[in-house]
Amino acid sequence: MVKVIAPALQASELYVLIGLVVFVFGYTMYGGANSMAYTNAFQAIVMGVVALILIFSGTGHFDGGLSAFWGKLNQIDPMLSKTFNPTSPIFRDFFEVIFCNFIIGLAIVCQPHIITRSLMLRSSKDINKYLAIAIVVEMLFFMVLFVGLFARLDMPDLTLAGKKLPMDGIMSAYVLERFDTGVGLLVIFGLLSAGLSTLEGLVQSVSTTVTNDIILPSFKSEISEDRKKLINRGVIMLLAVIAITVSYRQLVSPNLSVAILGQNGVYAFFSAAFMPVLLGIFTKNIHKSVPITSTIVAVVVYFSTYYGQLSFYTTGVIRNPAVAGTYAILAAILAAGIMYLFTRNKTNINSQKIINA
Repeated sequence: MVKVIAPALQASELYVLIGLVVFVFGYTMYGGANSMAYTNAFQAIVMGVVALILIFSGTGHFDGGLSAFWGKLNQIDPMLSKTFNPTSPIFRDFFEVIFCNFIIGLAIVCQPHIITRSLMLRSSKDINKYLAIAIVVEMLFFMVLFVGLFARLDMPDLTLAGKKLPMDGIMSAYVLERFDTGVGLLVIFGLLSAGLSTLEGLVQSVSTTVTNDIILPSFKSEISEDRKKLINRGVIMLLAVIAITVSYRQLVSPNLSVAILGQNGVYAFFSAAFMPVLLGIFTKNIHKSVPITSTIVAVVVYFSTYYGQLSFYTTGVIRNPAVAGTYAILAAILAAGIMYLFTRNKTNINSQKIINA
């Protein structure tokens, strides 16, 4: 979001970063889920409008049909029109592009900041409408990926005014060059909405998890609701400081793209939360060691694979977090399955004791 706002305002990236974090973390701290429901609805509408604007901004590139479009990309770089790119650090083959993203996709739909949206429905009658709208809008958002190709066609050598564009500066440069001031501001606002809707969901779910599952259980006696809110706000403030520190480091010393930084943290979170959330949804009686073990295994496997460079796909300066996430999720599933087999009889015995009592 900083990379989108700072060039448009011609402002310091550090000041924009601090302003964004204070704003988003601040209204999440005091507004909670109620504010998120309304802000998300507004952001989604803006994002839909902006997605259409971005998609139709490149219609001129399709003069002559789809084959002509791919032909133009071929002239810039033959790899742009191929399914995989063996020379890329993150799009090399079927396993890296298709299989890993499929596994990560399974984990994404079980994440707290995604599931909380469904909890905002007024009744079960709204479920089908919710799913239909979600599928249509998601397909629209996926089509925005073509805008990256439009930007490459407009800036074949990825330079602007003789200066090489950093990876995270390409989209903002495309928007500023392609649209006039009014439409450009709307598009920038839509891009910010996409980031804000994800960020506020993560802030709420992570702070709630830290507060309810880590801090509050450490108190021996019951504490008041006001004190719980105070603790949660303190956690959000701490997360805000961490967010500024980590983000600024990426701004001054980028590792290819902010996407790598974001995926590294989020995919680790996805991997750790996948099995506990899945088990919580689909099982009633299960020993607590099953989800706990799966989470520990996921975290260990993820960071060992990524930072220990334990696979071909996670070696070198640029490493693919999706691969580490895939290994972690598969390991977590295996660990949960093994622990379930070992604890199944114990769980059944405890359940029978409760029934008898």
